[in-house]
Amino acid sequence: MGLSTIRKYHSTMRMSMKSLTNGGILYLLPGYLLKVLYLLPLLALWRILIQGGADSDGMSLHQFLTYTYMSTLLAPLLSIRTPLSDWLYDGLALTMFQRPMGLFGTVIAMTIGSSLPFFLLFSLPMAVLSPLFGVSLAPAGWWFLPSLLLCVSLGFAIDFIFACILIRMMNARYLVYCIRNALTWLLSGVFLPFAALPWGLGRLFELQPLGSLGGAVLGVYTGLSDPLPTLLLQVVWNLILWPIAIVYFRRSHERLVSHGG
Repeated sequence: MGLSTIRKYHSTMRMSMKSLTNGGILYLLPGYLLKVLYLLPLLALWRILIQGGADSDGMSLHQFLTYTYMSTLLAPLLSIRTPLSDWLYDGLALTMFQRPMGLFGTVIAMTIGSSLPFFLLFSLPMAVLSPLFGVSLAPAGWWFLPSLLLCVSLGFAIDFIFACILIRMMNARYLVYCIRNALTWLLSGVFLPFAALPWGLGRLFELQPLGSLGGAVLGVYTGLSDPLPTLLLQVVWNLILWPIAIVYFRRSHERLVSHGG
């Protein structure tokens, strides 16, 4: 990749980031406040349950709190959501083929750029304030960094596959959105740690593709998961799903129909 290409993607990321702040930073603050109002009661709930003697399958209160806190701070990376589904609906996806950069690269750059305000305005301040809420964000080991990179890569592949499903279903956008949200909430391990699931379901959920997203990263971060098997499984799912995403998307080009296109 040449320097000029890198500059193009950098410019795309910058424009995507600025597009979210055109209305001013105050426009974003209510959404971040809602996330705080979601996070703090959940932390209080875990404290009440664990300190009250609830069965946590060996998880400590510290692990529960750190897991929940980091799942909120890293939310855009733990379950990638690109604007591709919206583009399919409003017709913008058709114009992507007229641009000099590839569609995959454009989508990835715009997704990363649109996530930066969240990390700068919400995640960073909340990380600094974490001691006030009685949460320690010290990782169990630095293996979570490659795990996070693999999670992001796999998240893009899964998002492209869902976009292809959306194309095949003639833009049944809301139906695909609901199905995806339900599957992600249940199978990704972002909300509830796999280690806390009963009847061995956690081990089963870890092996499927969505289990290599947020649940894998947070498990490594909090010391609930063995890093090397987790990383190996993430690599395997990346090697399987990326070729499927690329081939499936190319075969879906002729079916690309949009309400706005």
